[in-house]
Amino acid sequence: MREYFPLLVAGGIIGLVSTVFIIAYATVRNKKQAIGFDRNMKDGEIVRRLFAYAKPYKKQFVFVGVCMLFSIAYDILSPLLIGYIEGLVKGQFELARLFALVAVYAGILIVSLVSSYFQAMVLQRTGQKILSALREDLFTHIESLSHAQLNTIPVGKLVTRVTNDTNAISQMFTNILVNLLKNCFVIIGVLAAMLCLNYELTLMILCFVPFIVLFTIIFRKFSRMAYRKVKDGTTDINTFLSENLSGMKITQIFNREARKMDEFSAKNKKLASAKQQQILVFGIFRPLVYMLYITSVMLLLYLGAKGYIQDFTFLGQTMTSEVVVTFYMYISKFFNPIQSLAEQFNWLQSAFASAEKIFTVFDMQPQVVDEEDAEDIGEIKGDIEFRDVWFAYVPGEWVLKGVSFKVKANETVAFVGSTGSGKTTILSLICRNYDIQKGQILIDGRDIKSIKIASLRRQFGQMLQDVFLFAGTVRSNIALRSEFSDEEIMRACEYVNAAPFINKLECGLDEVVRERGNNFSAGQRQLLSFARTIIHKPSVMILDEATANIDTETEVLIQNSLEKMMNIGTMLIVAHRLSTICNADNIIVLSHGEIIEQGNHRQLIAAKGRYYRLYNLQVHREKLAAGK
Repeated sequence: MREYFPLLVAGGIIGLVSTVFIIAYATVRNKKQAIGFDRNMKDGEIVRRLFAYAKPYKKQFVFVGVCMLFSIAYDILSPLLIGYIEGLVKGQFELARLFALVAVYAGILIVSLVSSYFQAMVLQRTGQKILSALREDLFTHIESLSHAQLNTIPVGKLVTRVTNDTNAISQMFTNILVNLLKNCFVIIGVLAAMLCLNYELTLMILCFVPFIVLFTIIFRKFSRMAYRKVKDGTTDINTFLSENLSGMKITQIFNREARKMDEFSAKNKKLASAKQQQILVFGIFRPLVYMLYITSVMLLLYLGAKGYIQDFTFLGQTMTSEVVVTFYMYISKFFNPIQSLAEQFNWLQSAFASAEKIFTVFDMQPQVVDEEDAEDIGEIKGDIEFRDVWFAYVPGEWVLKGVSFKVKANETVAFVGSTGSGKTTILSLICRNYDIQKGQILIDGRDIKSIKIASLRRQFGQMLQDVFLFAGTVRSNIALRSEFSDEEIMRACEYVNAAPFINKLECGLDEVVRERGNNFSAGQRQLLSFARTIIHKPSVMILDEATANIDTETEVLIQNSLEKMMNIGTMLIVAHRLSTICNADNIIVLSHGEIIEQGNHRQLIAAKGRYYRLYNLQVHREKLAAGK
């Protein structure tokens, strides 16, 4: 009995460690709901949806499977060859036979390395194709969401979905799944080889398996919690950066750098803490599995040393030195895949968590969609009619209340009213950025819901107060990637008075536009917006506060541009500067979502109503400003 005392000591230590971790697991398990531990989507559903992207690449995955078999063969056969070499060295040594065994070993190794190379190359290429398809589909779906839906999702969160989360899924296809399968087959193959070689020693090794399973289950729970915290922390930081880097000027204007730094530091520390927890989990699990591995090796060497490497029996079966050598290598081949298997399984869970976040975005059904019988339309005349339109962004809080009006083709109609009266909302509804709750909106006598959204929006050219320019060049921002010649672009620029300042630029149309066009003045950005609108030849033009916050000199250019554009087609204008709409064919005055007056400038001045008071107030303010 004394000869088995080391085995009992090893078992006692492992049992004590297991008890400690079972207690820790039981303590944390009850808190999992509070920490956002579980996912809502089933693994089977995630796998089904992910493999729809992998289906076109079945041949590549079959090829990878064949390559994987050669790698598995090396892991199973190499210990046997080393054992044969040990037996050859110990027994009747034959140099020719040694060379033959070494050549076989080298051949298997080379085949395994070549197979691993092709496996990695094919997987990486296939994984990147799958990743590209997933990203493109996700971006396309985000583009299809309505304005209301996009307003509810932080930009940083969407950026995280398209970048970080898709990268996690890419790892699943390029690394995790194949290695999971490989490790499973290696474990099964190594176990079968050990059983054939010496089943008593194999049973001794299998005594460690329950503890490996136990540690793996505990590790899975803790690692999933750590992964989730890291992902949530990463999303929080991306969201914070997206918002605050865009609003950095406001932060500097109000001298809030220190406050924003404190907020960022808190989020950064939260992410660092989550990362440390993740490292701690792996820092405990790996040594535990390594402890089991070393313990099994020590017991193997202990049993082998009992006979001074001479043949002896253990539980009735003879054990030779070549068996010891072979089992020593097999133990490594057995434990390493198990450790990798546990880690890869948790990476898989991490990929599933990312996939769920992505599919949550995919599952957001666009609120503004084409009707089943919607049709494409060609050019329109530009007749617009609102029939008793009611609309609310928030249910019950009506922004428009029974609004009705008509706009004839080629007319210029202006909307006037205080902030929140519904002016901008009317323009958004015409383009179907939102859908109305009651009433009807008609274009050339057709309900806009009977027209495909893309076809409808193609008819409109929108010029907004906050002009958005993309990073690129002046040319790309005017053409928006469409095929226009330089002559066409410059003709549009001359038409809207943008050509003079463009010609003064060092690179002309090739002048670099930085993010959001911050290397151009507000007036220059607005003129580029006009040129962008004109070159696409819309049937209806929409100007929403297009002359706000612009200097007097630039306003003269814009007014001249507006007068030209009024002759192109129907024009809808929202303006606080009433001097810019005096020539409009019809002026609609709104208050609290209702039309209270309409007519041309002279008629409304003569009526001496709300428009008359607003106009005189602005004239008075302009005189005071000029006097100063």
